[in-house]
Amino acid sequence: MRLRIGTRKSTMALAQTEAIARRLTAVAPDVDVEIVKFETTGDIDQTGKLLPHGGKGGAFVAEIRQAVRAGQLQAAMHSLKDMPGNEDTPGLVIGATLSRDPANDVLVLRPGLSVEELRASRGKGFKVGTNAVRRAAYARRLFPDIEVIHYRGAADTRVRKLDHLEKQRLAGGGAVGPADALIMARSGLERVGLANRIAYEFSVAEMLPAAGQGIVAVECAADDWPTRGLLARIDDPTARRCADAEREVLWVLNGHCNSPIAGLATIDGARMSLTASVLDEDGRRFIEVSRAGPADRPRELGRAVGLELLAKGAAEIIERSRPK
Repeated sequence: MRLRIGTRKSTMALAQTEAIARRLTAVAPDVDVEIVKFETTGDIDQTGKLLPHGGKGGAFVAEIRQAVRAGQLQAAMHSLKDMPGNEDTPGLVIGATLSRDPANDVLVLRPGLSVEELRASRGKGFKVGTNAVRRAAYARRLFPDIEVIHYRGAADTRVRKLDHLEKQRLAGGGAVGPADALIMARSGLERVGLANRIAYEFSVAEMLPAAGQGIVAVECAADDWPTRGLLARIDDPTARRCADAEREVLWVLNGHCNSPIAGLATIDGARMSLTASVLDEDGRRFIEVSRAGPADRPRELGRAVGLELLAKGAAEIIERSRPK
């Protein structure tokens, strides 16, 4: 059996896809796995915001998905947090979720700057770079006087720009920066061999991760039963259940790519705990809900948390941040 799996060209995406290939080869040595590299819209446009491209889904996922639908690929690798959770994907299913890497966010600092200095100043006089609305909102809660600047690029590229004091070019011309700090996913830095640059690790109480953060998903055609059967052999049940709960929150909230929504599920024995939050972009208004329930009913728990967030006013925050 030959399995062609599509992925972005970035160092991190390739590392994630190679991990999938190793797992598949381990469970099915007779399968010939071919990695097919794509340069997506989000990779080509390294200056603009992702919103005009349809958010992360349009920028990083759409083209690879289309290749699966067209039969050019049997599977596609995605970071689960990049997959829209508020819309159906006709003809496609998640065939496997790999075991979850650390889900939390971390702080990376330019040489010469310390966490203590950043905290003591409440961020005043410093710039933190991120492209995630959620991270920006939490950053403003943690460092009230900090300036958040638009910052794009693959994980290793962002760190290089930080170290060389490079400005971030903007789509309409001009530039911002340079940045003094970056907020990034710990798992991403580990994937590209830059874990040594982590200056501070945010607890989930300080900065709740994006839904699906740290989980690699493998998507395939819904009617491709041979591929689905193969991918099922590398599926991690714990990661699958956590993903289902977190993405159900996104579905209930109808969150879009510009919504500061966070969510994280954990499992202990037969019980699952789920915390989700919705924030204003400035981080001033903050709604958080935590619930627990049976681990084998993740969507029910996600639905309950999502509905409670709506009851507490989440819809107003989400609508206010919706693109006009």
